[in-house]
Amino acid sequence: MKFENAVYPNKEQLEGFTEDNHGGPISMVNLLKFKEKAEYSDGRETDLTGAEAYAIYGQGVSKLLVELGGGIVFSGTVDRLALGEVEELWDQVAIAQYPNRKAMLDMMMSPAYAEIAPHRDAGLAGQLNIETTDVWLGT
Repeated sequence: MKFENAVYPNKEQLEGFTEDNHGGPISMVNLLKFKEKAEYSDGRETDLTGAEAYAIYGQGVSKLLVELGGGIVFSGTVDRLALGEVEELWDQVAIAQYPNRKAMLDMMMSPAYAEIAPHRDAGLAGQLNIETTDVWLGT
């Protein structure tokens, strides 16, 4: 299995936000890899690690998610690989829930998101972002 960390979606992935939208809730599984030291595109000096810069983004995006009717379902540090093989582990896993794809796209296009996005960009070396839909396994 080949995988490639990225910081931004490609054209096809962006188009997926508006195509075949079932309109229901989605959960985004984020596998995060951080830069050792945060690097801001505006050249500002910082002593922040990539994880610390991303944490600033995480606090802001958590508030935006709640305003949309979603939220952070889970966030945790990766300790080890318990099954399978990869060349390098991700640093953190986070699961964010959105009411629907449109809500996620609206958030990503909002001025409030634009304010916090530089911290995401400064901290991330790359990520995998996996869209999932809820499956009821109840009794």
